[in-house]
Amino acid sequence: MAQRTSTDFGRAQVDRGGDREVSGWAVSGAIFASVIMIITGVFHVISGLTAIIKDKFFVVTPNYLLTFDVSGWGWIHLVIGALLVLAGIFVLRGNLLARAVGITMAAISAIANFLFIPYYPFWALLMIGLDVFVIWALASYGRRAASTY
Repeated sequence: MAQRTSTDFGRAQVDRGGDREVSGWAVSGAIFASVIMIITGVFHVISGLTAIIKDKFFVVTPNYLLTFDVSGWGWIHLVIGALLVLAGIFVLRGNLLARAVGITMAAISAIANFLFIPYYPFWALLMIGLDVFVIWALASYGRRAASTY
């Protein structure tokens, strides 16, 4: 059975479940992903509050196949944002379940932003890119390394 080489996030570790060493890049990527999740969640909350309070801020693209009420989108973004912030905080704490929730929430966020493209195209595409990075970083981080903290 392999031993851990370090207990802090800054150094490479050996996964207790096998012989694979978790690289420093993967650890740093997971930390960066959790911070990005928190920031993305705050952006979702701000976007959601804007859509709820001042729904005329977002201009709808005409003749788009999937159109929804802007206030409804506001509530969706508000909930997704709050869950992303919570998941990001727990990923920073090293919770294994939070990584799975973070991957799920980032996927839901990417889908929601894809559907939000007609309202704010550049912003939605930027958020999708951040969500894809979060999914990659959390999925590439070792299987059990974060749960050893």
